[in-house]
Amino acid sequence: MTRTDRRRFILSAAAMGASAAWSAKAAPSKVAWTERRDLYPQGVASGDPGPDSVILWTRRPAEGSSIPLTLEVAEDRDFQRVVATTQTEANAALGWTTRVLAGGLKPSTEYWYRFTDPQGAGSRIGRTLTAPAANDPRPVRFTFVSCQNVQQGAQNAYRRMTWEDERAPAGERLDFVLHLGDYIYELVFDPAISPTNYDRTNKDIVRYKTGRKIANFTIPVTVEDYRQVYEAYLLDPDLQDARARWPFVTMGDNHEFSWQGWQSIAVFGGESIPAQTIRAAANQAWFEFQPARVTKPGAGLNAFDAPKVTDTPVTAFDDHGLGTEPNNLAALATLTAYRSLRFGRHLDLILTDLHSYRSEEPTGRKGTEPFSPRPYQQFMPEDVQKVLDAGRTANGGKPPATLRFGDQDVPNVCKDAPPQTILGATQKAWFLKRLKASTATWKVWGATQGVLDRRADLQNLPASFPKWPGAGYAGFGGGDHGAAYVERGEIYDFVRDHKITGFAAVSGDRHSFWAGRAAKALPPERFEPVGVAFITGSISAPGMAEALQYNMKKDDPLRPLFLVDRPDGGRPDVTANMLMRHGVASCLEYAKSRDVQKARAVRNPDNAPHLDFLDVGGHGYAHVTVTNKAMTCDFVCIPRPVTRSATPDGGPLRYRVRHEATLWAPGAEPTLRQTVLEGDPELSI
Repeated sequence: MTRTDRRRFILSAAAMGASAAWSAKAAPSKVAWTERRDLYPQGVASGDPGPDSVILWTRRPAEGSSIPLTLEVAEDRDFQRVVATTQTEANAALGWTTRVLAGGLKPSTEYWYRFTDPQGAGSRIGRTLTAPAANDPRPVRFTFVSCQNVQQGAQNAYRRMTWEDERAPAGERLDFVLHLGDYIYELVFDPAISPTNYDRTNKDIVRYKTGRKIANFTIPVTVEDYRQVYEAYLLDPDLQDARARWPFVTMGDNHEFSWQGWQSIAVFGGESIPAQTIRAAANQAWFEFQPARVTKPGAGLNAFDAPKVTDTPVTAFDDHGLGTEPNNLAALATLTAYRSLRFGRHLDLILTDLHSYRSEEPTGRKGTEPFSPRPYQQFMPEDVQKVLDAGRTANGGKPPATLRFGDQDVPNVCKDAPPQTILGATQKAWFLKRLKASTATWKVWGATQGVLDRRADLQNLPASFPKWPGAGYAGFGGGDHGAAYVERGEIYDFVRDHKITGFAAVSGDRHSFWAGRAAKALPPERFEPVGVAFITGSISAPGMAEALQYNMKKDDPLRPLFLVDRPDGGRPDVTANMLMRHGVASCLEYAKSRDVQKARAVRNPDNAPHLDFLDVGGHGYAHVTVTNKAMTCDFVCIPRPVTRSATPDGGPLRYRVRHEATLWAPGAEPTLRQTVLEGDPELSI
């Protein structure tokens, strides 16, 4: 390594707030190390692996302002072949966390690492893997996960993932774990006030030092508060074991900042609250606890040099919906997390941040309430969603002043707004440029939130049901690219026009498993898929099926569209899967006959030609393998994770279903082939 290369590496490490360690000739450890996990309560972690480097992390609380630590990286678990040793420190200014960028490593190689304090008290031993070199033709394997709620559920999915990977042949083990957000749930419930949620027990995991009470939960408002919830989550043994076994690639979603938040605005009960100080605090805590190649303020190793911001109403927006209030812009600039990572010849992983730069979600604006009347409060007419999404560009730049719904003419509250963007102008330009430049076989968009449409053909309901006031299909509101029609169309047209093949989106957030094809429009418009898309079920957070089971009344006139009660009194069958996959006729036939084949025989093929699989009650993870010929995505679904499994394998499986996309030629349409490998997916196919 030349002096210039070494200097460049050190500067690169410093820019991401990490110490630097460089590989040398292997030799036995000279460090007296005794494992003391109690002194490193959040364990160890690694992240964002490259072919020659990876970020290593731990947290070591101590007295004073800092504590020096020694990091060792070895080719063996016994540390007889140590290839890198460096000094770092855990610093109180960064929540007692530390990051080291270990470089000069070999591609596609397993390494072991540990931290030791001056008294010889050491962290647990971590295992990590470097990425394959850019021209490496071997398959790449990863899982993608999201939505872990430690207060309300168990992380059994990580136990299953670990158990299976430990028993897999060496050449078939995971290369990394992709975490697509809701790593924490910032909303914390006091068990004394809210002891349960559905059939789950709210555990007493954290009490914020400051916090703010909202309804029946408390939210963090300072960096110390956010640190507390990360510290609590990382005490979970299954999550901690997973972080110690694989490098994680992470991107935050909404709960890392605020439940319904966007930019630096928090929303509670329909009221927008300026939250620039909260956004800056949330960004700092995310940086402290996630080893990632992101940009933070300043280049210092032991400080997060965020500018001082004040909570100021954001009232002025640019042509893309970005709030121009200076404190808003400064708070957002405290962390730039969108980035891409290359894994061999076949995978370019492009990660986007879908909350920091997005415009206001149009279907949630005040004035849209009339479009979701009872008993159809879960729906919104699809044609209305499209007009609201397009804003002032609707109808060729002549948006209607009012929107007809039933016998009402409702004011169009978005007629003067820009079309919705979730990526924001700057990030979107970067994303499209990165897509075009990619030479990998598979260009995988880590989108955190789903891109597949959610709709139902309520226009086909029989006369015995309350009349649906809409003129056609019903959507389920907005929030992600499933209803961001203008921006999604722009992205997919770009993929089509540049003849980009191997385009796939992987997402979380919906607490459900979805598999399908990525298309900008559905019938009666032209259906032209340009890629494939997968959404993983939650690790442990409650989902739609659970909410329906406990909240939907037995006499609700729409109940057959969502749930069908079983004769044995067991958990209801979830016809919501059929509703969005096959349409209302399938739901009603199943409610009458309980015959799946009869129900599918009367499906509406135009309702969801883009969908191959849907389970709104699924928990678990998705396992992906990419090769020069195909991408496979296995949905590994576990039972509802209410309590921690007592067995090392994390408990039984509900099902394992594989979706395979063979690489398609430029300009051709992708297809998916589905195989049930294990268990019964019930009404999901």
